[in-house]
Amino acid sequence: MSLYSHVIPGGAAWSAPLRAGRLVTLTALAAGANASMLLFNADRVDRLNIPDTLKAQMSARITPPMVLMSDRGLALASVVASSLDWHDCLGGFGSEGHLARFGASSYGADRNDWRRSARTGLVSELTKHGLDERDLHAPVNFFSKVAIADDARASMAFVAGHAAAGDTVTLRTEHDVLMVLCTAPHPLDPGVYAPASVEVSVDRAEPVVPAADASWGWREESARALEMSRRVLA
Repeated sequence: MSLYSHVIPGGAAWSAPLRAGRLVTLTALAAGANASMLLFNADRVDRLNIPDTLKAQMSARITPPMVLMSDRGLALASVVASSLDWHDCLGGFGSEGHLARFGASSYGADRNDWRRSARTGLVSELTKHGLDERDLHAPVNFFSKVAIADDARASMAFVAGHAAAGDTVTLRTEHDVLMVLCTAPHPLDPGVYAPASVEVSVDRAEPVVPAADASWGWREESARALEMSRRVLA
């Protein structure tokens, strides 16, 4: 039984401080789910750095057993399991401009069905922790995939049907962190506005044995970030 479980409705947002040594499992409750994630060190000064995470681990996607690295080179979390081999980190999060094609929407008119962008949801959660829109950073879009075209522009296109109901991804927190999630659609999704709900479950991770751990053995850069976090928490 998990320590904590919560269903984030489609188009809604959630946030929570999490201690190091926690397993956070996200489960898509319907096809086409997207969960845009921001991740901060508990001190709020350090945050997830997508460019450094990708460059250090020679990747253009997020997949196990990669380490999510911070501005200071610390390991904030490791991706320890996933039913999908690709989670987007290039497409960014949607804004109100991405919703314009669906027409006007407001809580007064649509109640809980009002259409909200990921930016709106993420900023709303940030304010609960003393942060604001200045603290937004490039997110990971769990359950989404973007393909890069072989053309001069390196065009990006959303891959429909990538995630199915029941798909999961599990992170292990390597530092005390603040996690912020929003289940609004991916900004490149050309379909109708039909955001899927995502369940988040938190449990205790087993003690890590570096010599036998996939994330520690992934790349030298990954191990270095994990070791730096271990020293900070020692």
